[in-house]
Amino acid sequence: MTDYTLDRSFLGHPKGLAILFFTEMWERFSYYGMRALLVLYISSSLEDGGLGWTNAEAIALYGWYTMLVYVMSIPGGILADRVFGQKKMVIIGGFLLVAGHLVLAVDHIYAFFAGLSLIVLGVGGLKPNISTMVGGLYKEGDIRRDKGFTIFYIGINLGAFISSILVGWVGETYGWHYGFGLAGIGMLIGQAVFLWGKRYLEGIGEYVASSKTAGVDISKPLTKEEKDRMVVLFLSFIIIVVFWGAFEQAGGLMNIYAREKIDRAINFLTISEIPASVFQSVNAFFIITLGASVASFWVIWKQRGRESSSLFKMAIGTIIMGLGFLFMAGASVEASAEPFGKAAMYWLILAYLFHTVGELCASPVALSFITKLAPLKYASIMMGVYFAATGLGNKVAGLIGESAQTEPIEMTYAGTPQDLKPYESNYQNIQEDKSISFRVQIYEADGQLVMQHLETQADMRALFQLEEKNLTRLKEIVEERDAIPNAPLHASLELEKDLEAKKVKENKGDGKDYEGKIRVMEVENETELNTFIFITIFTVSFGLLLIFFLKPLKRLTHGVEEREA
Repeated sequence: MTDYTLDRSFLGHPKGLAILFFTEMWERFSYYGMRALLVLYISSSLEDGGLGWTNAEAIALYGWYTMLVYVMSIPGGILADRVFGQKKMVIIGGFLLVAGHLVLAVDHIYAFFAGLSLIVLGVGGLKPNISTMVGGLYKEGDIRRDKGFTIFYIGINLGAFISSILVGWVGETYGWHYGFGLAGIGMLIGQAVFLWGKRYLEGIGEYVASSKTAGVDISKPLTKEEKDRMVVLFLSFIIIVVFWGAFEQAGGLMNIYAREKIDRAINFLTISEIPASVFQSVNAFFIITLGASVASFWVIWKQRGRESSSLFKMAIGTIIMGLGFLFMAGASVEASAEPFGKAAMYWLILAYLFHTVGELCASPVALSFITKLAPLKYASIMMGVYFAATGLGNKVAGLIGESAQTEPIEMTYAGTPQDLKPYESNYQNIQEDKSISFRVQIYEADGQLVMQHLETQADMRALFQLEEKNLTRLKEIVEERDAIPNAPLHASLELEKDLEAKKVKENKGDGKDYEGKIRVMEVENETELNTFIFITIFTVSFGLLLIFFLKPLKRLTHGVEEREA
C-alpha cells in the first residue's frame, strides 16, 4: 500500500487528491448547475416554460429536495461501511446522478420528479464517501489534512462557478431542460474521471470485510475518549444546521430576490441583463480566489500561538456569514425606497463575499474535523450524519425562505379584452391568451377600495374579482397601513390564463379564465427586511455563544488537534 504521508505529487499532496478533486468538481458542476435553475424553473410561469408555482411553493420544494439530498448520506455511509466500501458507493452514486440529471432534460412533470429522486439517491451515495476518501489519503497527525480539504473544496467550487454561469445561462436563455441536460453531461465527465483514476486510490475507500483491519477492532466498544469525541461531533452538527440554514438562502430566497429585486441591467456586447442564476457563481468565484488566502491566514494565525481550533473557526465562520445578511438588508432598504424599486448588484455581491469568507472558515474545516474525531469504524456513517445535518440546515433554510414570502392575494380577471385597449402590451397579450400584468397603487377613499393604474391613473378595481376572504385580507392590509390617495400602497397584478382553457381554440382571445395574484410591494419588502435582520442577529449571537463555551468543548476532543504537526 502506498505511503500517502510521503506522496506529494499533486500540489504537495497525494496524487489521489487530484482524482477526487476533478471527480467532485464535475459532480458539483452538475449539482450546482441544476440548483441554480431549480427554484427559478419551478416559480416561472407556464408561459415561460416553468411549473407556474408560487415563490413560497418553489422554496418549499427546494428545501425538501436539498434536505433529502444530504439526509440520504446516512444510508449512503452505512452501505459504504457495511456492504460496498466507499469507492464502490461513489461509483454507484455517480451512475445514479448521471441518470437523474439526464432524466431532468425530459420536459415532463413525471420526468422532473423522477430525475430529482435519482439525484437524491445519487448524492447520498457519492457525497459522504468521496469526502471520507479525502481524509483517508492522510495519516493521523498529518498537518496537510486541512489544506487538502481546502484544495478539495476549491475543486467543488470551481465546478459550481463554471456551471452557475454556463448551465444557468443556457437554461434561462435556451430552455430550462437544455440547462438540466448540460448538467448531466458534466456528471458523466466526472464519473469517467473517477473510473479512470481508480488506480491512484489503491487502498483508499475499500470495503472492510473482517472485524479487524489495520490493528483496529471494529467490533470493540468505544472508549471513554472516543465517546467524548462523539459528543463534540454531535454538538458540531448543531453548528452545521445553523450555518447552512442561513447560508442556503443563496439557492432559494436570494436567488428569487436576484430575479425580482436586483437591478441586473448591463450594457455588454449583446447582453442587456445578467440572468439571475448567474449570480450563483459569485460565491464559487470568491472561494476559488480567496480559498488559499483564508487557509494561509489560519496557518499563520496558528503559528503565532493564537486560538485556531476547528470549533473556533466554525464559530468565526458563522459570525462572518451572518454579517453578510446586513448587505441584503441594505438591498431591501434601497429597493423599498421607491415604488417597484430595485437594489444595486453590489449589495448582493458583498453579501456573497461575506458568506464566502464565512464558508471558507467553517465548511472545509468541518469536513476535516469529522475525519479527525470519528472512530474509524464509524467514519463513513459520521460523514453521512454530517451531510444529514447539512440537509436539515437546508430544510431550515427552506422554512426561513418560505416565511419571507408573503402569501399572494388571489384574484380573477372580470373584464373583457376591450377593457385593456388603453394598455397596449396587455391588450395584445390577451388577444393571444398570454399572461397580463399591471402595476397599481391601492388605497381607500370614501370607504371604497381603489386600484389605480400607476401610469394612466385609471381605477381598475372593476376589472378584477376577489373572493370575500381575499378582499377582506386586502382591505385589512390597506387599513393597517393607512393607505390613502397621498400615501398609497403599490402592488403588482399578475394573471395567466388557465392551461386547459388555452388549449381550446374557440376561447382564444376571449379574456376569460384568467387567474392571478396581487403582490403588495410594501408588505413584501418589509417581510424580506425583517428576515435578513433576524438571520444576522441569530447567527452572530449563536457564533458568540459557541466561542463562550469553547474551552469545555475542546477538552472533550482530548487534544486530537494539538497533536497535529
